[in-house]
Amino acid sequence: MDLDSAIELLKNAVKYSHLENQKHIDLSLVDAQERHRYEKALMYCRAKVAQGELSEEELHNRLGLI
Repeated sequence: MDLDSAIELLKNAVKYSHLENQKHIDLSLVDAQERHRYEKALMYCRAKVAQGELSEEELHNRLGLI
């Protein structure tokens, strides 16, 4: 898995929250059989942020959370 494919996968789990104009990742939107892939993609993205390869803001931007 690379960063681009992880982000594209996670975009499928982005939804608006009950707060106006705020989005978040909701893994309850994905099939239980696929959840492990999404969790792995999320951990991969978080590791890249921790390693300094991209900022938190850039990750949120690419996921469509901003």
